[in-house]
Amino acid sequence: MRPVRVRFAPSPTGALHIGGVRTALYNYLLARKTNGTMILRIEDTDQTRFVPGAEEYILQSLAWVGIKIDEGLKEGGPHAPYRQSERKALYKQYAQKLIAEGNAYYAFDTEEELEAMRTRLKATGSVSQQYSATTRMMMNNSLTLPEAEVKQKLEKGIPYVIRLKVPDAEEIQLQDLIRGEVKVHSSQIDDKVLMKSDGMPTYHLANVVDDYLMKITHVIRGEEWLPSAPLHVLLYRFLGWETQMPQFAHLPLLLKPDGNGKLSKRDADQMGFPIFPLNWKDPKSGELAKGFRESGYLPDALLNFLAFLGWNPGTEQELFSMKELIQAFTIERIGKAGARFDIHKAQWFNQQYLKAKPNEDLAAYLLNALPKEISCSKEKAAKICGVLKERVTFTQDFWQQGKFFFEAPTSYDDQVITKKWNDEAVKVLTAYARALSGIKDLTAELAKSTLENVASNLGIGTGKILQALRVSVTGGASGPDLMRSMEILGCTEVVSRIEYALKTIKKV
Repeated sequence: MRPVRVRFAPSPTGALHIGGVRTALYNYLLARKTNGTMILRIEDTDQTRFVPGAEEYILQSLAWVGIKIDEGLKEGGPHAPYRQSERKALYKQYAQKLIAEGNAYYAFDTEEELEAMRTRLKATGSVSQQYSATTRMMMNNSLTLPEAEVKQKLEKGIPYVIRLKVPDAEEIQLQDLIRGEVKVHSSQIDDKVLMKSDGMPTYHLANVVDDYLMKITHVIRGEEWLPSAPLHVLLYRFLGWETQMPQFAHLPLLLKPDGNGKLSKRDADQMGFPIFPLNWKDPKSGELAKGFRESGYLPDALLNFLAFLGWNPGTEQELFSMKELIQAFTIERIGKAGARFDIHKAQWFNQQYLKAKPNEDLAAYLLNALPKEISCSKEKAAKICGVLKERVTFTQDFWQQGKFFFEAPTSYDDQVITKKWNDEAVKVLTAYARALSGIKDLTAELAKSTLENVASNLGIGTGKILQALRVSVTGGASGPDLMRSMEILGCTEVVSRIEYALKTIKKV
């Protein structure tokens, strides 16, 4: 049995879609589960779609989510180079082999000739207007031209492409690890271009040649490549590599949150959630698309969420560390049906991961968000994160919800003032501020017992004035545990805020 070797092979045509991250994750999980090898190969044969910065973006995205590459651009390896544009000479020799053995041919058709063919077929009512077994013998190629004329055209440098000669009337079969047996009749496959007029291979030739040379054992990729799989099976056969053909696994589509249709960037933009792992600025338009990282998602939480978009462990467990995902993962538990991209579930995963993190680790998110003029010790930041962690969804929420720890309120929630700020509240808060003034080290327990004593002595229930106390200390109607928050603020600051509120707030 061959050692497992998988590859993630993105094209540098823009930002890495989150679906691509899922594909990379499934490849990575299989590699680690089997002590195999994870390869990163950049498929940049279509130079017309190349986008500056996209390649580096892919590398940064994989590094951020924690998918480690064994062989690739930065790591090197025995099958370098791992950028297809640097392997151009390799592909030509295999294209020539296909021609020499009658499985491919030169096509000299101009754009005008191709358009005329499509127009002619359309006029006859043909369902398909493709270059195929039924049309190739009417076109300008090495199958219809005399050998001497073909040679002359090649010598003169007349532009040409190399097309695969798809067999006529044959059923092509493959076994997909997710979808089972797949059968396609060759009449459904057109004579795909293998080498373009610029001398670069198309995806079809390049990926088959590279997968063979790099000894890839499993091709795990998106469902959109399933129609191309029979074509790739033909290439493996024609090149004499059938026994070395990898096993295919075509992943289910990522669907819109409502399940109707494939998820797109436009859908994500309209619904207000990211679709790329990191921020991406389009080099042409200058448009900035926000990433999951900058939106406050943790990489581990994102991977856990993505793992469940098509795969399930067969148990009730939902929270998995990377180590647990590796142990539990099998291709057999990937489903065929499209997976709904439920952003609320992604948020839930993020909440769970934030809650599980030690306060000391969370402190970094708060400290990084603080304005330069605000100083805070790591110890205090950890305490603040500790009281906030049950309430936050994203990393930036520690600052957004914790501002009151650093900035005393100057305005107050109107509804609380209208409903709860009354003579009883003023009476209790006045006495409470006086009682706190004599306390040196305020704890949550002491803050609570002191309030209860003061309220009891005045014959007023604490439930009646808690909202008024909260709004005087934080400015808001809701927030983290009030007594623990007061402990972090310290006695002097709490007293100062209560006294300021008593002077400032006027009942409407």
